[in-house]
Amino acid sequence: MENIKKLHPISVTIIIGTLFARMAMFMTIPFLAIYLTSVKGVSASFAGAIIGISSIVGLFGGFFGGYVSDRYGREKVMKISLLMWTFVFIGFATAESVWTFFLLNALNGLCRSFFEPSSRALLSQVTKQENKLLVFNLRYAAINVGAAIGPLVGLKIGASSSTTAFFVTSFVYFLYFILLVTLFSKYTIEKHGDASEHVTLRNAVNVLGNDRVFLFTVIGMILGVTGYSQFNSTIPQYLSQYKDGVQLFSYLIVFNAITVLVVQYPVSRIGKHYSALTSIMLGIGAVALGLFGFGLFTAVPMLFVSMFVLTVGEVMMFSMIEIFIDQISPQHMKGLYFGSMGFTAIGNAAGPWIGGLMLEHLGYGNHLLIFTLLALCTSIGFPVLLYVGRLMKVTKRHIEYSL
Repeated sequence: MENIKKLHPISVTIIIGTLFARMAMFMTIPFLAIYLTSVKGVSASFAGAIIGISSIVGLFGGFFGGYVSDRYGREKVMKISLLMWTFVFIGFATAESVWTFFLLNALNGLCRSFFEPSSRALLSQVTKQENKLLVFNLRYAAINVGAAIGPLVGLKIGASSSTTAFFVTSFVYFLYFILLVTLFSKYTIEKHGDASEHVTLRNAVNVLGNDRVFLFTVIGMILGVTGYSQFNSTIPQYLSQYKDGVQLFSYLIVFNAITVLVVQYPVSRIGKHYSALTSIMLGIGAVALGLFGFGLFTAVPMLFVSMFVLTVGEVMMFSMIEIFIDQISPQHMKGLYFGSMGFTAIGNAAGPWIGGLMLEHLGYGNHLLIFTLLALCTSIGFPVLLYVGRLMKVTKRHIEYSL
């Protein structure tokens, strides 16, 4: 508690805002694939494409969002993104056409790809080095507390059979917008030199072309995210074949979130005592093992065991990737680096589509083959990140700070 009191008010506000915003998000978006297939009669592959389009938009949105935040100000990008997000969720609540859902989820991905790198870069900017592990882990914990509460509320109000819950999501994001407008008018954020003059689109592009450590980190994370993305699309579609499958998936979401909160602190010690990169590598391996478990087992208790393994992998990957990127990125280009991690959305885009195609063409009964193939694809990320570690040693890559 004493450490939290030492944090900048903007950091605390973003963490609290993340908690309620993600709670509202998880109340609706995880049920969208089920709603589209069961109510709208959309095929599994097309539902996967609709879910995945937000990540496709994030491929380039994250890069430009990070660049714009470095160039013109992170506060402006965050405020505009939240206001736009408010209207996107109103659109979800009133949409009828399947293609409207496709367009809205694309805009959802655009808002996220601009807001997320800006908020993470701002957290890094206003936080002292010794508090960064705490801040990024609190942010990640806030996401998962929201994920624990949101699906239960969504299940109770019928989010899998109706879109009215999106009105609540819209209202929460509008309140977040008002809160940030008030906060930014009260606190002046210190600028780091003439960063805005140095960050041009040309040198931003050069960063991606010349920074091999960052490039292969992105490739490794794409493979890891491809595996983890099955939790949001392929796994719920597969579980919908079970009796009370929607309810089972809801419980798995809650179990996932609670597990994150329980294991996050001990798992973060791995990154602190070894390295952030080691944690990410082990996380990818655990996600692959968890996916294999979903294919191997059909008994509900073993599905929860598989979910536990996958969740540990999730924590090891996502609680440390922000720390690793913060370590290797220059101070005046953190928005660009965080934003360019949006290219990992290739995994979020391709994963649901690939999983949907497998379910459609191989059949739900071939779950062992489907999840084994998905696990093998994911596990390739381990040797890729092993190469990143070797590359850092060979090139004597400087890490800005250690944990």
